[in-house]
Amino acid sequence: MEQQALGTGEMRFIILVVGLVTLALIYFFGRPRKPGQGTRKPPPSRGTSGERVEPTFDGDDDTDRLDAVTEGDGEQLDLLGDAADAEPRAPKLPPRPLVGVRPEGPIDRIVTVFVCARPGETITGSDLVVAAEKAGLVFGDRGIFHRMLAGKHEKGPIFSMANMVKPGHFDMARVDTLATPGVTFFLALPGPLPALDAWDALLPTAQRLAELLDASVLDEKRNTLGRQGIAHIRDELRAWDRKQESTQIRPHR
Repeated sequence: MEQQALGTGEMRFIILVVGLVTLALIYFFGRPRKPGQGTRKPPPSRGTSGERVEPTFDGDDDTDRLDAVTEGDGEQLDLLGDAADAEPRAPKLPPRPLVGVRPEGPIDRIVTVFVCARPGETITGSDLVVAAEKAGLVFGDRGIFHRMLAGKHEKGPIFSMANMVKPGHFDMARVDTLATPGVTFFLALPGPLPALDAWDALLPTAQRLAELLDASVLDEKRNTLGRQGIAHIRDELRAWDRKQESTQIRPHR
């Protein structure tokens, strides 16, 4: 009986010890891990010189990456255009055709006249626009001024006026800042009128513009256009008209 009692006591002691050990294991290994606990951190990076590079928190690297992404997205939005807008838009009406569009066809000859400012002076954009309107010119195709045939704009300009300074067109959004040494009148043949009639329309317009701007009318060689030069141009254009008439095919009556 005594041996059996001692055996029972030993069993109780062993059970107690096992229970305590189990509780200890559950306590230590059953706790949730803290963030980063149990993971191996990479060694600190080092620069090319072998020195340790400390991490920075000013966001410089992130800013550079953000700029690059933003630029790329901007290009994509530009390519998408209206498709990037979720709201539907009303269909755009086709733009009105600009005056001064020349019909397709070969150009046989160009007659040129210059209106130039006085030596050492320039013509301002605002003065030029006012003078061009008073001289009967209209702004249109290719960003230059034209004289049109009344009621027959589809036949193209009788003659045109461009800036002497390249690229030759006028930026009307910045015309107030324009200062040019002069403008170029040019007559492209064939046109909507016979050559001599077109010249008789161009010359007084150039003279009127020169009068309004206190400028000078020069020929294609930049010399003053006088009576002799005018007579020479008229003779050449008269001969050109005759040549055109002789080459036209007339129907038999």
